[in-house]
Amino acid sequence: MSKHEKLKQTQIPARRLEKDGFPTAQSRNANESRPERAVALKAMFRENRRLENPFAEIVELCQTAGAQVVETVSQNVQRPYAATYLGRGKIKEVAERLDELEIDLVVTDNDLSPAQERNLEEMLERTVIDRSQLIMDIFAHRASTVQAKLQVELAQLKYTFPRLKRMWTHLSRYEGGIGMRGPGETQLESDKRLIQRRILKLQQRLDEIELRKEASLRRRRDDLVIALVGYTNVGKSTLLNQLTGSTEIAEDKLFATLDTRTRKWHVEKNRHVLLNDTVGFIRDLPHHLVASFHATLTETQQADILFHVVDASSELATGQIQAVEKVLKKIECAEKPTWLILNKWDRIKEEHIPEAKSLKSSVHPESPTFCVSATRGAGIDELRDAVLEHLNRLNRRWSLVLPPQRGDLLAYVQRNGKVLAQEVNEQSIHIEVEMSEPRANKLRSMYPEGFSKA
Repeated sequence: MSKHEKLKQTQIPARRLEKDGFPTAQSRNANESRPERAVALKAMFRENRRLENPFAEIVELCQTAGAQVVETVSQNVQRPYAATYLGRGKIKEVAERLDELEIDLVVTDNDLSPAQERNLEEMLERTVIDRSQLIMDIFAHRASTVQAKLQVELAQLKYTFPRLKRMWTHLSRYEGGIGMRGPGETQLESDKRLIQRRILKLQQRLDEIELRKEASLRRRRDDLVIALVGYTNVGKSTLLNQLTGSTEIAEDKLFATLDTRTRKWHVEKNRHVLLNDTVGFIRDLPHHLVASFHATLTETQQADILFHVVDASSELATGQIQAVEKVLKKIECAEKPTWLILNKWDRIKEEHIPEAKSLKSSVHPESPTFCVSATRGAGIDELRDAVLEHLNRLNRRWSLVLPPQRGDLLAYVQRNGKVLAQEVNEQSIHIEVEMSEPRANKLRSMYPEGFSKA
């Protein structure tokens, strides 16, 4: 077996391992046209019991991955059982129903330890995947660019590495102690080295991408940069299209966007800002994904303002706001100036409008709030006026004396500032202009001789 083949065999969750006789999604779907049928399990902690539909998110994740949830099972617990996640009695009840329901897959709405996953598979005789595996499976199918594919593969390998031991138990029944090392243990060591080398190589390639991104971001510092952040499927890409006139793919499904996309938003003639559309967040986003997507999230870290886009029509809006703020804190962006954009306002029933208007950021409770509909364009003018007012506050007044032959300087001024007065004679052009300091500094680097602050 080649190194590449062995590496593919150790990767999860995109088309999961065929473990000791359990068929993978790929092998099943090759022979069946129907979607995988799944049971969703959830350990209900105290904070989850208040939710009207605690399974809504895991069901949507399963649908996004191509599985149909035909039954949901929960158990009120203070913490998951160390060995079996849910109680053995509950697991036994589930096991008795699997054949009747023609279940292919069992999904848990919490992360599992390697021991919990192994024990559940033995008791249920089905492939068991946890929340992190499911999310990474979706990311693996959605990744289209080289960077996104590298990031997902890195996250998968980091997740897989501590689980390698049980994957190779079918190769040998020997214990792994000194003097008792069998062929299975030898294979384990070989694959650990293989994965460690691959992780190092992926990390190096992503570091190179991040350096190029940082260089690109430095070249943009004369523009105001706004990053669209928010829970997955709240309408960030639709809002980007509405504001910039672009035609980016905006689908009504989770994680439609995995790469940062930057577009110009012309808020006024000769006045623009840069909008970054970023990967959507989710509750309990696997930390391996957060770490792997660091190069993508760099653009969020470098933004001047965050537009925190919220699906105001969702009954889970408050929890989603908190989940996004948790991720922003993890990537050290929680303290950035943040505006709350309450999207999908047209979908809110009249009796729920007061509740929607009360949505606030716990980190920035006094931040500006805007009610918009990205699909219909409602509220966009108010948002544009607020950005324009912010730009005006950043502007300073400058006096310029430019040579007539430097048409490039005049064009830069007209493109990037608001000309208040202009006087032309044979020797020079005198201009009074309002311009942001970063753009003025760029102009000064182009022609320092005739530049001064008014």
